[in-house]
Amino acid sequence: MKTVVLDGYTLNPGDLSWDWLANIGEYEVFERTAPADVAKRLRDADAALTNKVVIDESVMSLLPRLKYIGVLATGYNVVDLEAAKKRHIVVTNIPAYSTDSVAQSVFALLLEVTNRVGHYAAANNSADGTPSRWAQSIDFTWRDTPLTELSGKLFGIVGMGRIGQAVARIAQAFGMKVQAVTSKQQGELPQDVAKVDLDTLFRTSDVVSLHCPLTPDTRHLVDAKRLAQMKPAAILINTSRGPVVDEGALAEALRAGILAAACVDVLDREPPAADCPLLSAPRCFITPHVAWATAEARRRLMTICRQNLEAFVDGKPVNVV
Repeated sequence: MKTVVLDGYTLNPGDLSWDWLANIGEYEVFERTAPADVAKRLRDADAALTNKVVIDESVMSLLPRLKYIGVLATGYNVVDLEAAKKRHIVVTNIPAYSTDSVAQSVFALLLEVTNRVGHYAAANNSADGTPSRWAQSIDFTWRDTPLTELSGKLFGIVGMGRIGQAVARIAQAFGMKVQAVTSKQQGELPQDVAKVDLDTLFRTSDVVSLHCPLTPDTRHLVDAKRLAQMKPAAILINTSRGPVVDEGALAEALRAGILAAACVDVLDREPPAADCPLLSAPRCFITPHVAWATAEARRRLMTICRQNLEAFVDGKPVNVV
């Protein structure tokens, strides 16, 4: 059996190992694969591992030997599932590997807005020859931004899956009140999490954090109308999927002062085009899709990937989508 990894670099930039694939058979690892090279690289493969490289019907039609596609992520929209089913190709994903890492990133972003640790650390490190702003202060303290306490604020969550629930627990640990938009019933929610509708959540929350999947119903869920409902001091956080937010509308809302700040780890197009409106929007804190990528989460991802492939080889596939 031959396994081909199409885009292994983001999972394993060199600190993990693919050697376990040798226990299954022949294998080949590519750091990245251009669309034009997908079919050629999978020509002799029985199993393909992909993170963001698309494997659609046009590719599958050229690969009669392919029996398995392992997606190196939770989302599996890069694979044409109908085409795979028609060809009896098993497709698996990696669920729940990054829950704690993404939840942690939500608060790393939020705390950068409320406490501006990065800003103050940079302003007071003179390693590059720039004088410390604090050293020039006539007072014992120096600050040039507002600082905000989270305790007592209202935290709104859209989507109460594993990540949403982990975020709720952390918010409560900060002393925040939590409300959520979810398909779950009130009795299914964690203690002291109130179920509300979207209008209520956006109108009343001090922080809104998005944790919903990307579907036709959630594409541009956060548009100009929804943003207009937010408090001027509110903060929007998106670590779910880029297209859940209308980027143009969000950029305009930030420029108009409709909300205090936005924090995003995902964008509509990744990497973004130079003219992405959020890149130049004021008070927009952008991280480059790294919330999932802690060393611990990537090790879990690799472990589950191995378990998925070994289970398939044993004839008992798991995490099938």
